[in-house]
Amino acid sequence: MEKNGIPYQFADRIGSLAPSAIREILKVTQDPTVISFAAGNPAAFAFPVEQIREISAKLLETSAEQALQYGVSEGYGPLREQTKERIKRKFGLGTEKDELIITSGGQQALELTAKVLGNEGDAVICENPSFVGALNAFRSYGLKLLGVPVEEDGMDVSAVEKILAEGRRRIAFIYTIPTYQNPTGRTMSLAKRKRLLELAEKYDVVILEDSPYVELSYDETPPPPIKALDTDGRVVYAGSYSKVFSPGIRVGFALAAKPVISKLVVAKQVSDVHTNLFFSMVLSQYLEKYDLDGHIAFVCREYKKKRDFMLSRAEKYLAGVSVSKPGGGLFLWGELPEGFDGFELCRIASEKKVAAVPGSAFLTDETKISNGFRLNFSLPTEEQIEKGMAILGQAVETLLRK
Repeated sequence: MEKNGIPYQFADRIGSLAPSAIREILKVTQDPTVISFAAGNPAAFAFPVEQIREISAKLLETSAEQALQYGVSEGYGPLREQTKERIKRKFGLGTEKDELIITSGGQQALELTAKVLGNEGDAVICENPSFVGALNAFRSYGLKLLGVPVEEDGMDVSAVEKILAEGRRRIAFIYTIPTYQNPTGRTMSLAKRKRLLELAEKYDVVILEDSPYVELSYDETPPPPIKALDTDGRVVYAGSYSKVFSPGIRVGFALAAKPVISKLVVAKQVSDVHTNLFFSMVLSQYLEKYDLDGHIAFVCREYKKKRDFMLSRAEKYLAGVSVSKPGGGLFLWGELPEGFDGFELCRIASEKKVAAVPGSAFLTDETKISNGFRLNFSLPTEEQIEKGMAILGQAVETLLRK
């Protein structure tokens, strides 16, 4: 690529990466007249603003020298211990073999794991479709993506077994979002979770379990995390406070066997040194003084209403489209009849000022066509959902007529 006559030579691992389709679509949503179903953002009411304001003022008054200073790469000590206690109590996570690191959002936990476990040319077995942020992180380290379908009850474990049995290339790890998967909203059954762990043990492979949505549950309680079934340090568990507290603070975590965490710490030291200490201390104080579980329960009640309303509008307006009913998370997944392109649907909708994300953005092979598309229900208002789904229905009708 040339700019100002300079022939820049970009690294192969970056030169081949395209901008995130979601981030590009979000640029369109800066237009206030656009109704956006494209984001993965929590709603503003999900942020405990008053409590954050109070804690922040107190920290700056009493602990500014610490809060504004460098921290350790493992993360703010009290927050690490609070997080360990919380995920142990709620999900049965963590053994004496495990340790925890605070990361800059759940995204960094994924990126550091790829950095630590994968050599260029290794493969990652992952769901197809899957979270584009993770897929691009893996691509950036030269890892080959081996996608397997996402069935109604989660990742196609038989397809995983076939890849492992063939043994054609080294598998760096298996990547899965088993609970309220992004983008499909589907949840892996307990039987599949157990079987996936058995396969990982049999073929000596690590599982990277991405779990940012597990606490956003609206119906039945989901099965326990795969990490809760792990007895020998086979699973790296990536969690986040983004969806239940605030995404802007960029606080996530990884729980894994101690040798893995020690390498993640080294990798983090050359990445960003440490996670934002001020916001780590704010979150720690919040966990100490307030009821995060109660706050999450409130958020879930509100999101359930919005999910159900969008589902009712999908039933009313999206004739000919199959739409998922996720038990939690932030997304609905729509599928057009076979042979139709979700990207074309999103293009037509964008011309009518409604933004959605085409399924092709989440594929391991981005050149393939997907009949799917993802809709976010947490951010838009009910009024926007009503209007936007009606417009999306018109776009579906236009496309199917073609």
